[in-house]
Amino acid sequence: MELIKVVETLEEIAPPELAEDFDEGRIGLILNLGNNIERIAVALDANSYVLKKAAEMEANLLVTHHTLIFHPINKVSKSLAESLRLALDNGISLYSMHTNYDRAEGGINDVLAARLGLKNLENVETGIIGEVESCTSAELASHVSETLQTPVIYVGEKEEIRRVMVIGGSGFTTEFLEIARANRVDAFISSELKHNIIREYEELCLIDATHYATENPGMEALCSRLREISGLEVEFIEQPSGIKAVDKT
Repeated sequence: MELIKVVETLEEIAPPELAEDFDEGRIGLILNLGNNIERIAVALDANSYVLKKAAEMEANLLVTHHTLIFHPINKVSKSLAESLRLALDNGISLYSMHTNYDRAEGGINDVLAARLGLKNLENVETGIIGEVESCTSAELASHVSETLQTPVIYVGEKEEIRRVMVIGGSGFTTEFLEIARANRVDAFISSELKHNIIREYEELCLIDATHYATENPGMEALCSRLREISGLEVEFIEQPSGIKAVDKT
């Protein structure tokens, strides 16, 4: 299939116009080799580990959530050079779908909410609010950890949690938490929790489930959709998270 046809499919799944302003020019074809596509690799990041795996599976296109180059550069680091070399030497075009895929139907946030079993879902700007069976903070944190297969940290002890808001990636910002507060949620699940947020939103249960684990399910789910629509071979690349649980026994 022509690369441009695959791009059209990706833009149907996550229209570029859904992206945040800061993503302008940072989604879509990051590396356009104009090649014919027979096999697609999908991953969260476009790093050297993923590119090596994509080369091993003889992928012609790598689709990621995070772009290889986000900020303008005036020099090429060793790691970036290695990633670019892997892509160029192995004929792998690179496509990024970032905040447009966060917001898209069936995208990062929708998949995260579904994976965690939230019911009666409500889309609120960039996040999803849903309901869970009444539980404590500790019970919800344990459920999140087990479901996403990741260590979590949480603050805010609550005996009854029913309304939960989720945002994949680094969602612990004042902007998003004010939305949570206005919608009277009991718990907020995202990643990259900071001390100032803990102090300011102490009435909420805040669960940090890591950037990788909150976004990775959405990219994994993309594979089956892309495979069904395009008819091409599509393979997901799982990355080592580097996060280890500590056994204190």
